[in-house]
Amino acid sequence: MGLILAIDKFNTAIGKLAGWTILILTLAISYEVFSRYALRAPTEWAFDVSYILYGTLFMLAGPYALARNAHVRGDFLYRAWSPRTQAKLDLALYILFFFPGIIALAWAGYKFAAFSWMIGEHSSNSPNGPPLYHFKSLIPIAGALMTLQGLAEVARCVICLRTGDWPPRLHDVEETEKLILEQAAAQGAPDAGKTV
Repeated sequence: MGLILAIDKFNTAIGKLAGWTILILTLAISYEVFSRYALRAPTEWAFDVSYILYGTLFMLAGPYALARNAHVRGDFLYRAWSPRTQAKLDLALYILFFFPGIIALAWAGYKFAAFSWMIGEHSSNSPNGPPLYHFKSLIPIAGALMTLQGLAEVARCVICLRTGDWPPRLHDVEETEKLILEQAAAQGAPDAGKTV
């Protein structure tokens, strides 16, 4: 269990670090809008910076979301099942779809990144396009982080199949809806446990 939580902590730290790209992205786009409309001097780099930063955030937030059990699923069916049934389905889906897809992503990403480094690839979207090989290197890195987190999730499934309960997760943030329902349940509200 300690190794699972260590993987969660690692991917959570990387996800939180990647979250700072939102601030940088906001500042860069705000500067571009100001420069374009107030100064009548659009930048050459804003488009490249925006997709590089957003791509970085998207790729590095994936393992964080998986660690937090925040990926989308059909909860209206899933939450009605017993933990063992949930674990059986999750385990089957990880083996059949998740790992083949993520390993393919990491392998293809490695090839894209290696080729990009080999040719010294730069963006062609602007006259002085920034280098892209650093950015493309994030593809296999994100694939490796997702694989690592996937292994932790498979271990969670195995533990749940043995014990009948899901092992605990790290809790750094909670959905507001969940907090409201928990507060209502603690106060003894009659409809607290029901969801729509």
